[in-house]
Amino acid sequence: MAASGLNDSTYDKEGRSHITALADYAMRLREQMKYINEHSFNNFQMKIGLNIGPVVAGVIGARKPQYDIWGNTVNVASRMDSTGVPDRIQVTTDLYQVLDSKGYMLECRGVVKVKGKGEMTTYFLNDGPPNS
Repeated sequence: MAASGLNDSTYDKEGRSHITALADYAMRLREQMKYINEHSFNNFQMKIGLNIGPVVAGVIGARKPQYDIWGNTVNVASRMDSTGVPDRIQVTTDLYQVLDSKGYMLECRGVVKVKGKGEMTTYFLNDGPPNS
């Protein structure tokens, strides 16, 4: 799990650079997986799911403290992963709207049945730099 914009120094409300940084990171992860497969003669696959929204964050545990995040945003991102397609980055409509406005290449996957949410329209984030 990765998150972006969790504190004042990384949250960019106006430019939303924390959101594009997360999308760029996801694309780089996928690119790196391809590189690993080519150079290690493996066929590892991963699914990536992204969502945006508010979360609750904090440290839990007395013996082994761990920082974690919770909430609907996290649950839906997890569902984007679990209902995703190997080697693809699946995003929600909310994230699609932000990335599309920034020139990212996305394609509509269509309606996906999401546990606990019903049917949701989702999109795939495609490789390539944002359109200028």
